[in-house]
Amino acid sequence: MFGIKKDEKTGLRIFIVGGGKVGRTLVEQLSQEGHDITIIDRDAQKVQAIANLYDVMGVHGNGASYSLLQEAGIESADLLIAVTESDELNLLCCTLAKQVGNCAAIARVRTPDYSREVGYLREKLGLAMIINPEMEAAAEAARILYLPTALEIDSFAHGQADLIKFKVPVGNVLDGMNLITLGKKIAPDILICAAERDGKVTIPRGNYVIREGDILSFAASRAVGKKFLEDIGFKTNRVRNAMLIGGGKAAYYLAKQLIHMGIQVKIIEISKARCEELSILLPKAVIINGDGTNEDLLREEGIERAEAVVALTGIDEENILLTLYARKVSDAKTITKINRITFQDVINSLDLGSVIYPKYITAETIIRYVRAMKESMDSNIETLYHMFDHRAEAVEFRVDAPAGVTDIPLMELELKDSLLVCAIYRDGKVRIPNGRDVIRVGDSIMVVTTHTGFSDIQDILA
Repeated sequence: MFGIKKDEKTGLRIFIVGGGKVGRTLVEQLSQEGHDITIIDRDAQKVQAIANLYDVMGVHGNGASYSLLQEAGIESADLLIAVTESDELNLLCCTLAKQVGNCAAIARVRTPDYSREVGYLREKLGLAMIINPEMEAAAEAARILYLPTALEIDSFAHGQADLIKFKVPVGNVLDGMNLITLGKKIAPDILICAAERDGKVTIPRGNYVIREGDILSFAASRAVGKKFLEDIGFKTNRVRNAMLIGGGKAAYYLAKQLIHMGIQVKIIEISKARCEELSILLPKAVIINGDGTNEDLLREEGIERAEAVVALTGIDEENILLTLYARKVSDAKTITKINRITFQDVINSLDLGSVIYPKYITAETIIRYVRAMKESMDSNIETLYHMFDHRAEAVEFRVDAPAGVTDIPLMELELKDSLLVCAIYRDGKVRIPNGRDVIRVGDSIMVVTTHTGFSDIQDILA
């Protein structure tokens, strides 16, 4: 075993099996939030590196071993998260943990065959959650292609509202306008929640003056959000065709959703065997066997006329180059899948359009569950989104009981700085609040803040 076990922890005791990209991200995030973490992996060097870097307990070995889990102290664990590269190993780890430790368990499962049986597996194995990173990434890409103007779209209030990120283009009507004027003259029913300028993220106040190049996130009901983008000069029609480069799991899930939406799909995949599989799985898609990094092939297959290009190969560098090429030769909406998160400053400086990080999507889904698990039943997290590379968070709370924030006008609450209450979902309707609005029992509340680690609605108070 590696690392130093801390005695004074107020959080949950969590075992993470698998020290890959997702496992490492979970260790980083959950250890920062005060949880007692044990990382388990077959690779001793990987375990030692993670244990030393984040000051957590490390165990070298097979996370599906009964004796190893017992030796590591699984009986006292609150939660086991299995995120190895093997779906079967993840499911086995969770099953053992449930039997030996009687703790909650979360498994990462990526194979399409298993994903179609998620409900059955979760129920029969007694798992708290089964998460599929590629499927979640595909769902996010599909939302973006439905509203291609957006760089990113996150849904809350049971899909009735969106948090939409976009970049202010040159010569746009918003350039030079402050947020008070925006609310009075153009869009009273939306709220700018966060802004990035020159690499700095802020929660803007009413006197914030918008400039071209700003990256803004706003909250609005679904219909209002689309109308706002139209009012400020953006095209909001969904794409009619999409070229997917790379035919892996994410491409399969995305193509399936796009075809269901009536969008024509073309997939370019280098493996002939995989092309044959995809042609059976996706009979309505056009499957091309070829090298997606071949410029001549891309031109021959119509990249210059494509309305959307999604780079989904397994190599980040290829995806970045493909996106830059697509933006040079076409007006296509581009989406880039990035698996690693190194060199983020460089990636952010490139004009890539929308970027999707499957590991972040997986991690924030699990972190949302952990925060809700830690808290009482009075206030629960319903959704959690990391914004602007984890420099801000959007958290949706369900208020089930009276609290220090209920039935008091927002203007009278002593809220933390760098925080906005962006939306109130009540009786099936989304409301962008003003200072006179109050939070009531039964509401769902969306908050955006540069603080991290919120797990209860009362955390918004100073």
